[in-house]
Amino acid sequence: MLTLIVFLPLLGAALAGLFGRFLGDSASQAITCGLLIVSALLSWIVFFDVAVMGNLADPVDLATWMRVGSFDFEWMLRADQLTAVMLIVVTTVSAVVHVYSVGYMHHDPSKPRFFSYLSLFTFFMLMLVTSDNLIQLFFGWEGVGLCSYLLIGFWYDRPSANAAAIKAFIVNRVGDFGFALGIFATYVLFDSIRFDEIFSAVPDRADATLKFLSWEAPAITTICLLLFIGAMGKSAQILLHTWLPDAMEGPTPVSALIHAATMVTAGVFMVARLSPIFEYSEVALAVVTVVGAATAFITATIGLTQNDIKRVVAYSTCSQLGYMFFAAGVSAYSAGIFHLMTHGFFKALLFLGAGSVIHAMSDEQDMRNMGGLRKKIPVTYWFMWIGSLALMGIGIPGLPIGFAGFFSKDIILEAAYGAHSWVGMFAFWAGILAAFMTALYSARLMFLTFHGAPRCDEETFAHAHESPKVMLLPLVVLVLGSIFAGGLGYSYFVGGGMEAFWGESIVVLEGHNTIEAAHHVPFWVKALPLVVAALGIFVAWVMYIQWPALAAILARALRPLYLLSYNKWYFDEIYDALFLRPAFYLGRGLWKSGDGAVIDGVGPDGLADLTQRISRRASALQSGYVYHYAFAMLIGVVLFITAYLYVQVG
Repeated sequence: MLTLIVFLPLLGAALAGLFGRFLGDSASQAITCGLLIVSALLSWIVFFDVAVMGNLADPVDLATWMRVGSFDFEWMLRADQLTAVMLIVVTTVSAVVHVYSVGYMHHDPSKPRFFSYLSLFTFFMLMLVTSDNLIQLFFGWEGVGLCSYLLIGFWYDRPSANAAAIKAFIVNRVGDFGFALGIFATYVLFDSIRFDEIFSAVPDRADATLKFLSWEAPAITTICLLLFIGAMGKSAQILLHTWLPDAMEGPTPVSALIHAATMVTAGVFMVARLSPIFEYSEVALAVVTVVGAATAFITATIGLTQNDIKRVVAYSTCSQLGYMFFAAGVSAYSAGIFHLMTHGFFKALLFLGAGSVIHAMSDEQDMRNMGGLRKKIPVTYWFMWIGSLALMGIGIPGLPIGFAGFFSKDIILEAAYGAHSWVGMFAFWAGILAAFMTALYSARLMFLTFHGAPRCDEETFAHAHESPKVMLLPLVVLVLGSIFAGGLGYSYFVGGGMEAFWGESIVVLEGHNTIEAAHHVPFWVKALPLVVAALGIFVAWVMYIQWPALAAILARALRPLYLLSYNKWYFDEIYDALFLRPAFYLGRGLWKSGDGAVIDGVGPDGLADLTQRISRRASALQSGYVYHYAFAMLIGVVLFITAYLYVQVG
């Protein structure tokens, strides 16, 4: 069954990609969607069997992948509780995106290619989450990176899409370089790349060191930091986050697939999978916590001022990923995965809802040109409110009543507070501020898009209409997940049934159990996220409904802060000045001075020029006058006689 779950999407990708022209658009869509739905249904069966019932299965041995001397490993599919959770998230969201895309991409001429890319992306993500060793994990890791490049740049006739695809690919390569070094260091220390062998050997090598040139560093900390660099790139953490908002250049279903439950969550999954290693490095856990908390806060500030509806949701993804990482940093891995699961439902709902808005507005994405759409697209309106309330974390503290994000985000904040460390407190307050801003920019999105008077031209507003059923019906699955996933999963993921649910798939050392501490924090810690979320909604209502001019007044009064947020903290400009321009100058200099002047000038171009000059001088002797030739012959005879006499006399 596990083999079918993983390889059915690959089969769909191959059929649509290789034979799409012969099968036609409808058949390609039916095959890829049908196989994904089957994969999703099988994933839920595996989830209930493995995670809920506790019937662990042995890894599925597919083949010997590599054998070099004493180094060999098998291509195996792992099916523990962590894998089971990831399977349902990846396949369910992917199946919904596939069906939704049938309506969204209705007018696109390259539908088989698009659906092939979607299914191939899903296959690589499934290969990643079922990996039994680091090499197989890296295979899936690089595969989703490749497919993200193909999907973001799907409309390759648009220069902006090409630039965004290249940016995503290059920024991820920066992180992947650190990830690859981490894998090498792991093999050097443990002489293995298999998870079980590594995890069992970690306690004995906790104090080991790695030597590089004249440096000697703690081995476990070095490995964890290198691996986390890879997670920073793939999961768009601060400093390596700039590619994710630009990924909005791809079709909206691509944004939902990349941002909701697949590629960007790979880093969170990797840290949770390697919890037996991370638990032995306090430094690495502190770095993960600080980076995650900084990401949650900084990207939330950027989301406040963005006007593209998809970019607002994109920056909320970066912020929510920050929550997941600082949960892992305070050893609340199960809370991070819990938020990953609930986030997959409501974030996919928001992205696909935004796609419905864009579809209704004839491809308009600027919220300043919307307004008054709640009567035109009422189903999308209510679906997006549900997704927004789940994102804000609206619920009743102390009671099992609330949207999905309420249960998962609040337990993360409570675990950070319960860590009773300086990094935990930093993460807690950064998360509280981010929660306020999340509610503010989410409510701003809803008010600007659906409320108030229309700000578009009359023709566009008159043409606005609800999306077809093929786009709306799949969203019901996400709506149900956004409402019920948190309450239904709370006991299993982070409540009383947590130990039985997770088994040994997540390891937390004694003294690091912040989930247990989270259940005993003061009531104000539980209530504060709801208070700041309600405050954020109220502030947005005042600024964009009650007194719409207030937003412009505040922007002028706080212009430096506004520009900092609007220009995304100038990360792109800083990277352009520090890396891109010097790289272009260096490249141009090496091209002109090195390659052109030295290599070509002395080499092929120089020899060609010398040959031309000699040829021109030789051709000048061919004048066509007989007396010139006779004179040349006479000179030749004189030279021969002179040489002969010189030799004879000598």
